[in-house]
Amino acid sequence: MSDSAHATNGSASAVDVTETVGEEGGGSADEEIESAADEKGESVANGGDGGAYTFDDLSVVMGTYNEAEAIGTVLDDIDEVTDGRAEVVCVDGSDDRTPEIAREHGARVIEQEPQGYGVAVREAILTPDRPVVVTTDCDDTYPMEALPEFLAEVNDGADVVSGDRLYHGAEAMPAFNRFGNHAFAAVASLLMGERVHDTTTGMRAYRREVVEEIGWTENTGLSAELLIRPLMRGYDVRERPIAYAERLGDTKLDPIGGGAAIAKSIVTVCLEEQLRRF
Repeated sequence: MSDSAHATNGSASAVDVTETVGEEGGGSADEEIESAADEKGESVANGGDGGAYTFDDLSVVMGTYNEAEAIGTVLDDIDEVTDGRAEVVCVDGSDDRTPEIAREHGARVIEQEPQGYGVAVREAILTPDRPVVVTTDCDDTYPMEALPEFLAEVNDGADVVSGDRLYHGAEAMPAFNRFGNHAFAAVASLLMGERVHDTTTGMRAYRREVVEEIGWTENTGLSAELLIRPLMRGYDVRERPIAYAERLGDTKLDPIGGGAAIAKSIVTVCLEEQLRRF
């Protein structure tokens, strides 16, 4: 992880949390989350009990499709990092043991006919009612140990915290996909007039009211949409560099067809948001 996040809209400075969150020998994870912002002299956004949000306020959600090889590892990592306090929701369209494994690990599983990435993630985000929602993938590519840092950014005032896989090079990502993701970010940055680094990351934290207030229209391109719309509407959106690991199991994404759909979504959403300003 980098030692700081980069704010994409300039509305607030990012808090440096890597030196205070997750250190051995410190207090509890929740105490470290609260002190990460406090020690920097920043205001802490109030949770429902008048204090900072904790893992009790966090839902980690994902769409799952035939990820029996990886899902147990991902859920174990979430459980370990959050002391078993985060709610986990999986929207599943699998025909393997993925839903059974998820339930065995304590996740809430909503079974759904496969209808694409966006349909599953939409259901996953809207199902829980906790005030902070983190999306992730179920293939063990994303670092669940970053969850305390994402939550600390929300407590520091961020509305959306987006994991930037490309900052460290994303060597585990296929070269074609890596090139495509750089291209997506370049196109989005040009159309928005605002620099972004990774439009299609699957790991983000959102304040619930943000995802409830913006309209969603995309399926394959939902990840890009959920970055572009909040950013262009003036929400505090921050990108935080994260490590990206080689996936467990086989990819389900068609890089050509999926890439074309994502590019179309980026152009469509950017133009819609530009027109919305008039």
